[in-house]
Amino acid sequence: MSEWKVICRVDEIPKLGARRVKRPAGAEVAVFRNAEDKVFALLDRCPHKGGPLSQGIVFGESVACPLHNWTIGLSDGCAKAPDEGCTTRFAVKVENGTVSLDAHELANLAVTTEA
Repeated sequence: MSEWKVICRVDEIPKLGARRVKRPAGAEVAVFRNAEDKVFALLDRCPHKGGPLSQGIVFGESVACPLHNWTIGLSDGCAKAPDEGCTTRFAVKVENGTVSLDAHELANLAVTTEA
């Protein structure tokens, strides 16, 4: 059974934007909110050149990397064709307007991914 860490309320994430979550080790995690109030979490690094996805433009269920405009899927962290590569995806739980991330994933996923 997963242990969940409360991050924020859904309305504290800008619509069509992101909020960054710092971790003790590894790159920050970007928590995104789309127009339908769906919430997603990815490592805040584009798989192309490490651009900060949290500064990208959210559209539908994708985000455009601010450096080179790669389109990254919010549900899987993967670049859309013709581009290739994926960034780490984190599990998200939203209950009663509160956003939580899996504590084990926050502590362990992509902790050595520093560019």
